[in-house]
Amino acid sequence: MPRKSGKEKMDKGAVPGHIAIIMDGNGRWARARGLAKITGHTEGVKTVERVITACRKIGVKILTLYTFSTENWKRPREEVSALMGLLSTYLDRKKEELKKKGIRLSVIGDISQLPLNVRDKLTEALDYTADNDLLTLNLALNYGSRKEIIEAVRSVAREVKNGDLLPDDINEEVFSAFLYTKGLPDPDLLIRTSGEMRLSNFLLWQVSYTEIYVTETLWPDFSVKDFEDAIKNYRKRERRYGGR
Repeated sequence: MPRKSGKEKMDKGAVPGHIAIIMDGNGRWARARGLAKITGHTEGVKTVERVITACRKIGVKILTLYTFSTENWKRPREEVSALMGLLSTYLDRKKEELKKKGIRLSVIGDISQLPLNVRDKLTEALDYTADNDLLTLNLALNYGSRKEIIEAVRSVAREVKNGDLLPDDINEEVFSAFLYTKGLPDPDLLIRTSGEMRLSNFLLWQVSYTEIYVTETLWPDFSVKDFEDAIKNYRKRERRYGGR
């Protein structure tokens, strides 16, 4: 039998439609090289580009990236400022490219606390790419899952108080419509880099039946091969959803 090429295309039917990633390890990557922490974040942006390209190639429809958490505000002011600067620069440089490549930018989280210039650029990019449908790049910005769930509970409570929703009508589908991720399917695969075995307040409701893949590789070093390894691992899983 002829040997299969390593470059052979993956069976798209076995590819996760929605991948979420906890991009961890930028700081450790920089420290190990005696570099400033922001250098690690800058290298991490290059990894984002590699992963976006890989997702487009194999037919992933949604890529959700844990970009900035509600807890990240606790970091040194200089680091937070640098991270906001990186986001602003990315939006400036990549907006046109996202449009041309059919990538729709989306966001989950409370962006009202982001710097005004970042919010303006983000809003502009969201509008500019709104009609694209090849891949949705979903950035979790000022995102915390516990905050998301609490805000959803408050919204449900107001609906009930106003008589617009009956308590007995509340189910998983109804509740999900009050989350930041309204309209998005739950992730099929969650990837976490740097070897940490925790969810870090990320998509706690949405990943109930998501397949989880953890790699020791730090995010700046996460290669296309690492991404392909995660996909291959996912394809070996049998997703039973508790049915058997």
